[in-house]
Amino acid sequence: MQRLLAILVFYRSFVVWSFFVNAIVAFFNPQLLPAIVTKLFLTVFAWYYVHETNQRRKLTFYKNIGISPILLFSTMFLLDCVLTIAFLVIFKEFT
Repeated sequence: MQRLLAILVFYRSFVVWSFFVNAIVAFFNPQLLPAIVTKLFLTVFAWYYVHETNQRRKLTFYKNIGISPILLFSTMFLLDCVLTIAFLVIFKEFT
């Protein structure tokens, strides 16, 4: 449970951008598969950004508590997919 909370704290810095991308994807193409592929691309980009900049120091904290970068970003992707699916379902109901 403590690891999940730590992952949620890490994801908190990306959640605003995630909802912004959800709104753009829903406006142009509210289909599920393109949205998830977009989220996968953005998760890989976030990993690259964190890994190649000064943000890498954040990963050291997660490594110290036993969370590998692969686990961190894959869990972040799964959480993002759940939020995206919920957002798209709600968006389709109102359009």
